[in-house]
Amino acid sequence: CMCVPLKKSQRYAHRKRGRSDSNASFLRAARAGNLDKVVEYLKSGIDINTCNQNGLNALHLAAKEGHVGLVQELLERGSAVDSATKKGNTALHIASLAGQAEVVKVLVKEGANINAQSQNGFTPLYMAAQENHIEVVKYLLENGANQSTATEDGFTPLAVALQQGHNQAVAILLENDTKGKVRLPALHIAARKDDTKSAALLLQNDHNADVQSKSGFTPLHIAAHYGNVNVATLLLNRGAAVDFTARNGITPLHVASKRGNTNMVKLLLDRGGQIDAKTRDGLTPLHCAARSGHDQVVELLLERGAPLLARTKNGLSPLHMAAQGDHVECVKHLLQHKAPVDDVTLDYLTALHVAAHCGHYRVTKLLLDKRANPNARALNGFTPLHIACKKNRIKVMELLVKYGASIQAITEVEKCFIS
Repeated sequence: CMCVPLKKSQRYAHRKRGRSDSNASFLRAARAGNLDKVVEYLKSGIDINTCNQNGLNALHLAAKEGHVGLVQELLERGSAVDSATKKGNTALHIASLAGQAEVVKVLVKEGANINAQSQNGFTPLYMAAQENHIEVVKYLLENGANQSTATEDGFTPLAVALQQGHNQAVAILLENDTKGKVRLPALHIAARKDDTKSAALLLQNDHNADVQSKSGFTPLHIAAHYGNVNVATLLLNRGAAVDFTARNGITPLHVASKRGNTNMVKLLLDRGGQIDAKTRDGLTPLHCAARSGHDQVVELLLERGAPLLARTKNGLSPLHMAAQGDHVECVKHLLQHKAPVDDVTLDYLTALHVAAHCGHYRVTKLLLDKRANPNARALNGFTPLHIACKKNRIKVMELLVKYGASIQAITEVEKCFIS
């Protein structure tokens, strides 16, 4: 048979395909730890730093699989110790994540950047702590790893170890944290998990129980949110400010009231939490509980003297908020404690206006039974019936008429057209 010579473009494509096949085989050999084959490929002219589509080169693959001898050989032959993948991971990141302690030691001795950060801000120490690789964590700390370096999300190695429940790693990191710089958000995580043991350890060297997250919340806010009474008690005993105001003026008592945790609300009140504290929008803890429908917390706050007539910036009282949420039991408690049934906002809206607007039949009936004025007029002249008609709340409309709402009532708007 006759040989047909390849065209120039075909020869190039053939060479390119052959080269990519060789590269793939070279990387497979590195992953498998086949030292002889890797050396053979290098002698044939393969680029030592060639990588796959994810940016992983021979050093990365050998490091991941723990091939110590091959890692040493590649470094001696000029492989770049800090070359990074597409995600910004170096061989040290990869070995630390995989728990390859011997490879980690070789890389560090060969000058790898111990505090290198990947695209998301992960350090080798963070990765080792995340996976509970104790030997790697110890070695990195002994060789200058900085545990106060945080990820993009603000997480430190200590925080991730705490979150994952790796107690041994937590203990080692705490022992090595001589300057007390890595409290955030570790103490917040302990508060979230109601982990008094870790919280106590974290507070041992550093007496600041009010360390703030990026949004200004303290560990006590977090404990209040999750209803974790044990860690909240510990924090308060260690000097946490019971009325620490986070962004927008929110105190732990606002948080606990909104979440409806009666025991937490009781603890905070017993420790001197300000019952009439206002957020930037003028919400008191009673507003928060009423809006969320937590009738037991509403009752507790009322028994402790929460201000019934406190107003938000829009003039809403706790009764308006309970009506808005269709929270019948909360409305009952507020009325039993003598909240004025026809109390008005800045626009002269009563709780009945609000209930009619939302179409809340049960609250509307309760308010009417408690002698709410069915013909109360808002600033624009609207009665609850006008609002119910406008929003097409048929059942509420029928109920209002039954309780004496005037069908003839003319709004201020209609008066303008008539005159």
